[in-house]
Amino acid sequence: MSEHAVTQAQTVLAPFSDEQRHAALTEINQYLHVGLDGGASDIHLGTASQPIWRRFGILEAIKADAPKLAPSDTERMARGLTTDAQWRQILERGDADFAYQTDRCRFRASVVRQRHGLEMVFRIINTIVRTMDDLGMPPNLKMLTQYHNGLILVTGAVGSGKSTTLAAIMEEINRSRHDHIITLEDPIEYIFQPKGCHITQREVHLHTQSFSNALRASLREDPDIIMVGEMRDLETIQLAITASETGHLVLGTLHTSNASRTLDRLLDVFPLDQRDQIRVMVSESLRGIISQQLIPKKDGKGRVMAMEILTNSPAVGSCIREAKTFMLPGIIQTGKKLGMKLMDDSLLDLYDKGLISQEECYVRAEQKAMVKAHFGN
Repeated sequence: MSEHAVTQAQTVLAPFSDEQRHAALTEINQYLHVGLDGGASDIHLGTASQPIWRRFGILEAIKADAPKLAPSDTERMARGLTTDAQWRQILERGDADFAYQTDRCRFRASVVRQRHGLEMVFRIINTIVRTMDDLGMPPNLKMLTQYHNGLILVTGAVGSGKSTTLAAIMEEINRSRHDHIITLEDPIEYIFQPKGCHITQREVHLHTQSFSNALRASLREDPDIIMVGEMRDLETIQLAITASETGHLVLGTLHTSNASRTLDRLLDVFPLDQRDQIRVMVSESLRGIISQQLIPKKDGKGRVMAMEILTNSPAVGSCIREAKTFMLPGIIQTGKKLGMKLMDDSLLDLYDKGLISQEECYVRAEQKAMVKAHFGN
């Protein structure tokens, strides 16, 4: 550690009384509970900024006339929020991610050091795990929860509801099966209550060093279903594919926008000399890909989900093996009877129902000419 970092650590780890911690947490909780009551998805408390929330996808000040937070405000709150180990990590590495819970809700917290000082961002996690029916997911997707091996991927941008969708799928398995579920998360978000299944939840950096370490260890823990919160590196992806081929149902997430890009991302992490073999493995083990977006409603009251669905079929498997993922949109288009659906069709359905605006539909569409022609009809 540098001399500067040592000095910082000594300063930061100076005594912080229980009274100071209680006062800091009380202040943070007030912001969080205002956000919870107001229907926000995220709360931002940053230096040189007003307290901000993301509500229905729009970022705005919680109160228009609120003063900006000073460096001393955010440092005091962040110090009260974090443990000594987390605070030391913020100093040495510049950031820390962890789960935080109040008496009303659970939050995914991120504390980072930025140009003006410290910033805290809280993602509100619904303590009630919503079901697939609650989310309005197509009934045919429940078929994916009946597999005893294979790979299911939920994809989308940050904040697109991947964790909520994944939790709903896991809850369906929990309700309908009698198996061992292992979740590997960073941090743990939804807390599952065992129903039919025995559930083990592990948090990366708290209970294990990395996703790959946890995934490797999970294979020795007699699992039936493994949920990988994020498949972010070669080793994790490789282990997930192997596990899906050896009698486990593996569910994971990727930050990709549609099925073809998901498969390209999945395969491109491997060295060229391994890709042919991996394509064969994925073509056989893939069960389905759910790609999603959360779109502001036309009336400004909340957001609605648009979803692309790919389920494996002989035609899909052939495309994967032959590295012709560019053909997948056409296969999805003709696979509606199998429950498949293109993102553009989902967007147009929402537009036709009056749920989203023409502008939102057009901006988010892949085939803009086709969507524009639809508007003209």
